Amino acid sequence: MAEQLQQLILDTLDREKEIKDTRTLTIPGDAAPATSQESQMVIQGALNSLLSKEMVTYSIQEAFAYALTQEGNDIADKGSHEAVVWSVLPLKGQGTPVSIKDLKQKVGDETAKIGQGRAFKNGWIGKEGDGLVKLTESIDDSTRTELTEIRSTGTLAAGEKALAELRKRKLVQQKKLLWFSAQKGPNFSTSLDKLETDLTAEMLQSGAWKTAKFKKYNFDAEGIPPNGGALHPLLKVREEFRNIFMEMGFAEMPTAQFVESGFWCFDTLFVPQQHPARDLQDTFYVSDPPESLPPPADYYEKVQKVHTVGGYGSIGYRAPWSDADSRKLLLRTHTTASSSNLLWRLANRKGGFKPVKMFSIDRVFRNEATDATHLAEFHQVEGVVADYGISLADLIGFMQTFFQKMGIHNLRFKPAYNPYTEPSLEIFAFHPMLNKWVEIGNSGMFRPEMLAPMGLPDGVQVLGWGLSLERPTMIRYGINNIRTLVGHKVSIESVEKSPAVRF
Repeated sequence: MAEQLQQLILDTLDREKEIKDTRTLTIPGDAAPATSQESQMVIQGALNSLLSKEMVTYSIQEAFAYALTQEGNDIADKGSHEAVVWSVLPLKGQGTPVSIKDLKQKVGDETAKIGQGRAFKNGWIGKEGDGLVKLTESIDDSTRTELTEIRSTGTLAAGEKALAELRKRKLVQQKKLLWFSAQKGPNFSTSLDKLETDLTAEMLQSGAWKTAKFKKYNFDAEGIPPNGGALHPLLKVREEFRNIFMEMGFAEMPTAQFVESGFWCFDTLFVPQQHPARDLQDTFYVSDPPESLPPPADYYEKVQKVHTVGGYGSIGYRAPWSDADSRKLLLRTHTTASSSNLLWRLANRKGGFKPVKMFSIDRVFRNEATDATHLAEFHQVEGVVADYGISLADLIGFMQTFFQKMGIHNLRFKPAYNPYTEPSLEIFAFHPMLNKWVEIGNSGMFRPEMLAPMGLPDGVQVLGWGLSLERPTMIRYGINNIRTLVGHKVSIESVEKSPAVRF
């Protein structure tokens, strides 16, 4: 049909020199002239195709017309609300007046409500006792007459005032109509030649490009939308966690150091050198370089002493100490290694210690077998609060506020053991979909054996807690296998279409 319509336009221009109004054209296959907006859009497509070949030029013309709303069409078919109300009432003195209740049953609630007022205003009906009656034998339903005229002509001879009243009643709406006037272009012809759109290797080899006619580039045409970047679901959840911490007044810790020494990752946290977490089957050790630079000497001696003989009210582990184990390099197993380093710096900075609230969200590494819920590399979300006189109650309060901002309100806390916190608490939340309590994090108050060697003032307590980033992301997006969230099996399409997260 497209080529037939283009040929119709060319033949009409050849015969009449110009097309003043494309609404006079009849699209091939249609029985009536193209007066509808949809038909004009089809004609514009044909004009654009001819314009690209410079066979025609055209200009856009605008006209405004009125169309009936659904309610307006109903009134044009059945009569106005006031006319319908008038039609069901008896003439005064010739029948039983109709009550309001009976009127609603006869014409419906909406027609009875709207029609009564307008019929009273027009003097068509009146009250007789508790009912309504006609006051005149005949009426002129001007509303129906006007709407019928608008439906057939698109306008109203009565003028703007009458149209404004109909618009106010939401019976009509104004529409902008487009149509076109067309003229011959510089390459006008009544024959349609197919233009080449691509310069091919075959054309270059055969020389056909020398005589071929090419379609002009349309630099105003919209191209194919390019695929934009998309945030991975983990990054979306990470950003939401960051926003929660920021709302609570926390500052973000620098945690870009993936390789740590055994001293900062374990020894400073009062984790004994014989602890199973330090074995090869649990931790990735670095072979080159073989050891770290030496830590600060005075701090190293204090940490070694509290491990081997105790101090600050502790008897220590009374176990052998290995400088080699302390200097080994490894991929950090938790971001608490960075927290420990930062706390030591805070304790020894110029101006003395000042209370802080800090958080980090970063990668950690553990030598674990991968399965549906475990990877050797994952993200840890950690929060640390250091201040004078804070207690376990403050820790629980922080936990409740933090998880409430995530939309988790039903929490339980269970006593637990961690080498560097005492007391320690595991955090459980009730999962309504699983209908059971699930562990969502770990927390505790850092031990004196960890804090005192750093040089923190007396009375300073440090609260800490952590959870993974992957588990809440899997719950949020309904993922049951972590390998479809992280790794080579991740669907790029699912990353692009994953919604923003709000807890």
